[in-house]
Amino acid sequence: MNQSVTQAAVAPAPVPQAVSFGQAFAFWLKLGFISFGGPAGQIAIMHQELVERRRWISEQRFLHALNYCMLLPGPEAQQLATYIGWLMHRTWGGIVAGALFVLPSLLILIGLSWVYIAFGDMPLVAGLFYGIKPAVTAIVVQAAHRIGSRTLKNNWLWGISVASFIAIFAANVPFPAIVAAAALIGYVGGRIAPEQFKAGGGHGKTDKSFGPALIDDQTPTPPHAKFHWVRLAQVLVMAGVLWAVPMGLLSTGYGWNHPLTQMGWFFTKAALLTFGGAYAVLPYVYQGAVSHYGWLTPTQMMDGLALGETTPGPLIMVVAFVGFVGGYVKGVFGPDALFLAGAVAAALVIWFTFLPSFVFILAGGPLVESTHGDLKFTAPLTAITAAVVGVILNLALFFGYHVWWPQGFGGGFDGVSALITLGAAVALFRFKRNVIHVIAACAALGLLTRLF
Repeated sequence: MNQSVTQAAVAPAPVPQAVSFGQAFAFWLKLGFISFGGPAGQIAIMHQELVERRRWISEQRFLHALNYCMLLPGPEAQQLATYIGWLMHRTWGGIVAGALFVLPSLLILIGLSWVYIAFGDMPLVAGLFYGIKPAVTAIVVQAAHRIGSRTLKNNWLWGISVASFIAIFAANVPFPAIVAAAALIGYVGGRIAPEQFKAGGGHGKTDKSFGPALIDDQTPTPPHAKFHWVRLAQVLVMAGVLWAVPMGLLSTGYGWNHPLTQMGWFFTKAALLTFGGAYAVLPYVYQGAVSHYGWLTPTQMMDGLALGETTPGPLIMVVAFVGFVGGYVKGVFGPDALFLAGAVAAALVIWFTFLPSFVFILAGGPLVESTHGDLKFTAPLTAITAAVVGVILNLALFFGYHVWWPQGFGGGFDGVSALITLGAAVALFRFKRNVIHVIAACAALGLLTRLF
């Protein structure tokens, strides 16, 4: 009896049954509504669901895809979902997985953005955001610490980080120039001192196994995932059409300097600069959306980041808020269609922001599938990530200034906001509390402070 029980206990798990397109669609839709917690949380959810529970893909193949996505500009969790969807159900599988990862967040953010811009002056809403803004400041500091502790392993990388902070803080150097300079330093440094530019803290291999998977370690690459020059050309041509047609219609219909046209062009560039995650590109978005174009104010930018932190989907979805507020405030369709203007601008911004992510996966996936060896960060990407730490720290100081001195240095110090920031920092750093829990607690404190 005991022997049979033991044999049953160690019996290998059966290979999962084939997954239909409809079953995959249902899962990707569900994931779009539950993908809270930033990229780490979203990747953890996918790992738990796809590797451990459903066994649609093995641990090694999952990490192999993740390592590639980590090398790319753009939201790695959304790209990972696109990659797995593509691997399982060809091009449409990837498109559906990637689109459903962001569509629920887009709809939620359009609704929340409208409530914010239309009713933001109400005491209830104002009180909530009074507490949320200090929390956002602490969250950005935590992001700088998290990336820095993983990246800044030696004096070379520390030097790049400090130089990038000085460049953007003191000289207001544009973020793309900082990225380019860091990449150049990394390229040269990788040849002079390669040991100093090895990436740290990446997603490596593991020997864990959760049983046979539908796409297992030794599963042959499916025919659609094999590299073909013709298929690569088709993807690139279609991507060019999907970018050029809306951009051409905006340019001819409204003119190059119209807010919608400029949003399309600006967020295309932003999509190619998101090395190191959404926090890395936020200073660039701020420089363009707030300082250059005036689509929204510094305070609104902070509020948008707070909304992005509390909704499902990638944090870069904050650009939907930027687009909505910009389209609404600029009244791009006239004073009688403000909501429509905001909603169209938000959808437009998301289109141009995420189109490159789909191209990277559908064009680059076959190249990645051609080998199951390790993928490592290159020296230029390591240097860029180091520079990102300094840029994010500058963003934290910018937010702290506007939270603690809301009227400028001459307008007095807001001690209550400073205390809420300190409390949020302690909760994040000392007690490792969830970001959403911290934001909720700070929002409640802000509301109590304003009402009583």
